[in-house]
Amino acid sequence: MLTSGFVLGASAAHAGVNTGDIVFQLLMFIILLALLKKFAWGPLMGIMKQREEHIASQIDAAENSRKEAEKALQEQRELLKQARQEAQSLIENAKKQGDQQREEIIAQAREEAERMKEAAKREIQQEKEQAMAALREQVASLSVLVASKVIERELTAQDQDKLINEFIQEVGEER
Repeated sequence: MLTSGFVLGASAAHAGVNTGDIVFQLLMFIILLALLKKFAWGPLMGIMKQREEHIASQIDAAENSRKEAEKALQEQRELLKQARQEAQSLIENAKKQGDQQREEIIAQAREEAERMKEAAKREIQQEKEQAMAALREQVASLSVLVASKVIERELTAQDQDKLINEFIQEVGEER
């Protein structure tokens, strides 16, 4: 039994709770926690808070930049749309003006052609009248000449042909 008593005694010695050690370890643990909270946890939480605020401000700045970029993009699209409309309007106006000028040029050309045609007709008419007047003068002088020749003598058919030929030669020499 001795063996069994010895085993029981040893286990009782170990089974005894040393409250002094437990209190000391508990006290040291609490002091360690207080020191960690003051020197490690507090600054660490401050740094984490600063980091959180920094990230939040950057997110806000990025969101604001994105909104501004979208606004600028929308403005640029609107300006581009207006520029396209203005360009289309300018093109249409230029086409209309070109068509008007073309019509005016055609109308002026027609008027000028008509004026030139009328002037040419007048000139032709004047030339014709002058030619007729000259022809009348020649016919009159020929008539006088023929009459004077006829009066000088009686003409036979042969004499008449000869007289006409002479007259034609004389007229040809005058020209």
